[in-house]
Amino acid sequence: MIKLFLMNLLLSFIWVALTGSMYYSNFLFGFLLGFFILWIMNRNEDDQRYFYRVPKTIGFVLYFLYEMIMANFHVAYDVITPNHFSKPGIVRFPMQAKTDLEIHLLSTVISLTPGTLILDISEDRKSLFIHVMYLKSKEDFITQIQNGFEKRLLEILR
Repeated sequence: MIKLFLMNLLLSFIWVALTGSMYYSNFLFGFLLGFFILWIMNRNEDDQRYFYRVPKTIGFVLYFLYEMIMANFHVAYDVITPNHFSKPGIVRFPMQAKTDLEIHLLSTVISLTPGTLILDISEDRKSLFIHVMYLKSKEDFITQIQNGFEKRLLEILR
C-alpha cells in the first residue's frame, strides 16, 4: 500500500513537471490522475486496500473540515451575542478504538473541534472523558461522535 502511495506521489510530481505549473490544484489533479492510472493498472491485484482508503481519507478530511467550520461558527456566534447558549458537561464516551494510534487520532480529532476537549482516557482504555461546551443530550453527542469521527477514522485505519 505504501508502494502505491509513493508511486501515486511520483506520478503527480511528474505531472507537475510536465505541465510546468506549480499550483496546488495542478498537483491535486496530477494526484487524482495518477490514482486513476494506478487503479486501472492494478485492477486484477489481490490487495486493493489503497484504492478504498484514499477516497475514505478524502471523505474524512472533508467531514472534519465541515465539522470544524460549523463548530467555529457556533462558538463565534455564542461569543459575539449577549446571551450565552453554552451548556457545558462531561461525557464518558465508550470507544471502539483499541490501538494506541486509533485512540490518539480519535482524541486529537475530537479536541481539534472547537467546543470539545479530551480530559482523560479511562484506565482500561475503553472510554474517553470529553468536556463538551454545548451539550444538549449525552446520548445524541455519543451517537454523533460514534457515527461521525470514530466510524470514519476506523474505516481508514482498519
